[in-house]
Amino acid sequence: MFRIVFLTLITLPGAAFAHSGAATVAPLLAGLSHPIGGADHMLAMLGVGLWASILGGRAILAMPLAFLGAMLGGGVLGAYGFAVPGVEPMIAASIIGIGAATALALRPTLPLAICALAMFGAAHGVAHGVEGPSIGAFAYAAGFGLMTAGLHCVGLAIGLALSRIRALWLPRGLGLATALAGLGLAGGAL
Repeated sequence: MFRIVFLTLITLPGAAFAHSGAATVAPLLAGLSHPIGGADHMLAMLGVGLWASILGGRAILAMPLAFLGAMLGGGVLGAYGFAVPGVEPMIAASIIGIGAATALALRPTLPLAICALAMFGAAHGVAHGVEGPSIGAFAYAAGFGLMTAGLHCVGLAIGLALSRIRALWLPRGLGLATALAGLGLAGGAL
């Protein structure tokens, strides 16, 4: 299963990165579809929830909120045209880093994890903001914020469900698959 997902992701370079230009549909729908339109965003956002499920406790809420809040802030910067160098490499690093942290079941202090996720979230947000429409920007931001929260919840649900059945190696395996997919995406994007 992991091989199929990984091979699919690295053989679809055109679909790998979601930044294909300005939104051409209704702003809310464009915002909802942007995070799932490219493997880069989807992997990172699912990974945030998965890693948070491994850490448990306050991390379950704090980590996704840190990513989401910073992503929305980065989206504002991107929408207003702030040039942030290295956004795409940072997005690739987020996939690799979040995946590796999950695979290794890293347990940094919660403030450290939040800082790392906020940095990654801001990079994703800048990319979202740059690609967003100038008309309907609030609806677009609401859409990508809602979809991001939904993807975080899916990652959390998967991780928590696997922990309940005591299959703790599976979230780590998914983290490894995420990190490997990130390396594959980075190889084509950097």
